[in-house]
Amino acid sequence: MTSYAAYGTNLDPARMGERCPHSPMRTTGWLTGWRLTFGGEEHGWDGALATIVQDPIEQVFVAVYDMSPLDGAQLDKWESADSGLYRRTKVRVSTMVGEIVAWTYVLDAYEGGLPSASYLGVIAAAAEAADAPADYVTRLRGRACRSTGL
Repeated sequence: MTSYAAYGTNLDPARMGERCPHSPMRTTGWLTGWRLTFGGEEHGWDGALATIVQDPIEQVFVAVYDMSPLDGAQLDKWESADSGLYRRTKVRVSTMVGEIVAWTYVLDAYEGGLPSASYLGVIAAAAEAADAPADYVTRLRGRACRSTGL
């Protein structure tokens, strides 16, 4: 098994249980030196898509899953990694029990644009379901977004 670090809608253990039933959540932690942002607005249905970029003073809350090979291939389809929209990259996750090397998805598009309010709400709810700190969830809910799909 390999470790997968989820930062967007896949933070939600129930959602991941449906998408990847053989890959349980192991722990939560932080991607230190990365920030959550949005990009690829032209690829989203109603706004920009979540991604992460390196940033030395930021951090992103993640859920770490023990990913089975079968579920990893299925998740690539869910995340459009099989089409080239997202690509896998290795990251180092800081957890309460030490550092874990995991893979995650990074959008292969330019940073910029606003996510839809509904998409941002799903990400915030997923973070809450993964027991992200309340201030992190509050910051997610307060981010600029599109109020309607334009």
